[in-house]
Amino acid sequence: MPKSLNRVQLIGNLTRDPELRYTPSGTAVCSFSVATNRSWTLDSGEKKDETEFHRIVAWSKLAEICSQFLTKGRKVFVEGRLTTRSWTAQDGTQKNTTEIVISDMILLDNRRTEGDQTSEPVVEEKEAPKKARSTSSVQAKKEESIQQAQDKQEEAPPVEDIAADDIPF
Repeated sequence: MPKSLNRVQLIGNLTRDPELRYTPSGTAVCSFSVATNRSWTLDSGEKKDETEFHRIVAWSKLAEICSQFLTKGRKVFVEGRLTTRSWTAQDGTQKNTTEIVISDMILLDNRRTEGDQTSEPVVEEKEAPKKARSTSSVQAKKEESIQQAQDKQEEAPPVEDIAADDIPF
């Protein structure tokens, strides 16, 4: 039997905050939308832009991670497979939707919102424009942040040893 391939890779921006739900059996499901843009120039010199909106679904641990770290406007890379679902709406009409069920997600920007606990370093826009930043400089800043965190841990006072009898439960 010949092999087949159903794989989608997208880089785009979230159009809304992710919505996390749980199935009756307790499995996490996260859904959100990603917009991708395409620009081209016609023979007449006129510029055209096109935006596509994609429904994204993540399951289990990836769903929880997506709901924790993603917010509207963030730039992400997602990889997964296309799937089509059909159902009957409350008014009796047949509905169809095509979604991308992802197996991988990577954050591509360093924006932090209030309360965000990501370990990514915050790089101010005045340091370098985003397009001019190379991956190696971002990697160097991450390594520098990790080293600073390790230095702070070494400076912390030693923790007392706690015996099992000291735990109140």
